[in-house]
Amino acid sequence: MKTTATPTHCPYCALQCGMNLTPVPDGTVEVSERTDFPVNRGALCGKGRTAPAVLASNVRLTSPLVREGGTLVPASWDEALDRIAEGLRRTRAEYGPDGVGVFGGGGLTNEKAYTLGKFARVVLGTSQIDYNGRFCMSSAAAAGIKAFGLDRGLPFPLEDIPKTGCVILVGSNLAETMPPSLRFFNELKENGGTLIVIDPRRTKTAEQADLHLAPRPGTDLALALGLLHLVIAEGRVDEEYVQERTVGWEDARAAAMAHWPEYVERITGVSVPELRETVRMFCEPESAMVLTARGPEQQSKGTDTVGAWINLCLATGRAGRPLSGYGCLTGQGNGQGGREHGQKADQLPGYRKLDDPAARRHVAEVWGVDPDSLPGPGRSAYELLDALGTDIKSLLLMASNPVVSAPRAAHVEERIRSLDFLAVCDVVLSETAALADVVLPVTQWAEETGTTTNLEGRVLLRRQAITPPDGVRSDLEVLHELAARLGVEKGFPTDPEEVFEELRRASAGGPADYSGITYRRIVEEDGVFWPCPTAEPEDLTGAGDGAGGPGAQRGAAGRPASTRDATAPAEDSTAATGDTAGRVHPGTPRLFLDRFATPDGRARFVPVSHRAIAEEPDDEYPVLLTTGRVVAQYQSGAQTRRVAELNAAAPGPFVELHPRLAARLGAAEGDPVAVVSRRGRAVAPARITNAIRPDTVFMPFHWPGEGRANSLTNPALDPTSRMPEFKACAVRLEAVRP
Repeated sequence: MKTTATPTHCPYCALQCGMNLTPVPDGTVEVSERTDFPVNRGALCGKGRTAPAVLASNVRLTSPLVREGGTLVPASWDEALDRIAEGLRRTRAEYGPDGVGVFGGGGLTNEKAYTLGKFARVVLGTSQIDYNGRFCMSSAAAAGIKAFGLDRGLPFPLEDIPKTGCVILVGSNLAETMPPSLRFFNELKENGGTLIVIDPRRTKTAEQADLHLAPRPGTDLALALGLLHLVIAEGRVDEEYVQERTVGWEDARAAAMAHWPEYVERITGVSVPELRETVRMFCEPESAMVLTARGPEQQSKGTDTVGAWINLCLATGRAGRPLSGYGCLTGQGNGQGGREHGQKADQLPGYRKLDDPAARRHVAEVWGVDPDSLPGPGRSAYELLDALGTDIKSLLLMASNPVVSAPRAAHVEERIRSLDFLAVCDVVLSETAALADVVLPVTQWAEETGTTTNLEGRVLLRRQAITPPDGVRSDLEVLHELAARLGVEKGFPTDPEEVFEELRRASAGGPADYSGITYRRIVEEDGVFWPCPTAEPEDLTGAGDGAGGPGAQRGAAGRPASTRDATAPAEDSTAATGDTAGRVHPGTPRLFLDRFATPDGRARFVPVSHRAIAEEPDDEYPVLLTTGRVVAQYQSGAQTRRVAELNAAAPGPFVELHPRLAARLGAAEGDPVAVVSRRGRAVAPARITNAIRPDTVFMPFHWPGEGRANSLTNPALDPTSRMPEFKACAVRLEAVRP
């Protein structure tokens, strides 16, 4: 048995913390610190430390399962794969290619996400593919593309945060969702910077803030507009920056001026003095950042909300300058890379648009198919799930658990149950897998090699540390075998590095250009930031630019117009050395420092105005519900709920409510409380605290069954990003009597 440590990365959140794995006699691994990785410098949260528990044979799946007489029973791999191929073939024959759906996950490696998208479009010919990352940062992605021409979670590395003057953190409880990142914000304060946290709850993160604003859920858009109004009224606009580096200011200015402070105070509950203090703290330092997370993004107006925060950055000259900018804190482990390479309904590898003829030609050439054979854009995630059993009759699902994680979850569960055929690939028997006709046990992070892209846009390599148990195969092997059974013998390799080499070619010239990244470089450089194009000698003039694809437009001489890394040392620049031989593009830690990724290099102001959430409280449902995570559980909990240490820390759901609301209900700490919306009912113990607004209740969304928070949430969709409104819906509370 191998006993040396393998350096790799955590299987959970988008930090992708570095860790070392050493095999132990029980067939799992032991986690130890990896202090050389800059994102976490050895620090790990409880989820990362206990991740090996899910490798245990009594926790994870080790044999394919097929449904016989209503029960899932063990089967051989050949039988299970044959059943899946037959189910998909039968559906295509009867209902056409779009009768088959594919649903992926933000935890899949880049190689698997790429192959899944290729499988859907080349083998199945279906347009009906999307993934659970749609529920993560799609609103931030849409707003970033509108404003900057490019979507990457953070346009700068995390190491820049302690060096800036002020950070506004909007709707993120990173002390619980990604605890190792909190040190960057602690260092910010130690360096004299300030932290402003915006959250309707006084979370563990908010407790660290110099200023905590607690707006009513769903009013972040009005809040951002009110702050911009004050920036204008107080003469704090960076007029030179606006003139030189942006377009569209006058319309955005007019929209903001309609949101005067007293009006915003009435909407949000944030006082005018708090608004003024926020503007002062943000504008006085030389540099500042705005970082958003799911709070403002998971709304039916999430794209506009993020756009309003971007407008605040642009008006104050805080984007595309050193130690300043707008960024999004991606949630899932590969939420960034997962949407860049083709498992999203409207995208092809390299973050190319599926309806772009040039993009279709490029990718089709790499795949060896006719561009006209590729289907067009399909339904977004919730719309796809909502169509199950009606337009979509069969579903292949990988690495997702929508029975727990989707909005209006009881309805989604009904749609899944109505399918003619469901096949699921997963590590454990999740609540969704338990409904399947066939379940395939697949490898997980310590048992396989593959790349992920963290929230900084840093492409990383997870490395195999142990051999998977007998009876377990990788998702790449599954797709290879299914493709062969469906008549496509070539084009679906099982070796992840071979897949990555193809991904590099497919992404070349796209916004998310990985063509200059190799496994070797990732290992040697602790990850490589995209865009990182393959460097021809002429493209290396000004290397350090990182401007290879549409993510940074080309200049007059055919060289990339710069989004240069201002911190790149002179020896990284061929212009300084005059030598292009043997050089490679260094990647792009910092975007937009010279120009934005738009045709004219200027950022776009997008005028937006406040509007109400899709479902405001009324006499029947007078309270607002918001949802989120707790530190000891992750996403739908399919894996973390199987870890004893984590369950001891967070054994089940709860309803967090203010003492005044609890008194009106007649509920004491620990009493069961029913939360009822127009879509369903959930029951969980009361947790009474002054840390939440009196008009709001909070539930974590990690659990199925009676306490399933997503039984309540509203699937109202953002018109641009198609993000559901997880973060705000109208509910009523009922005491549950014995």
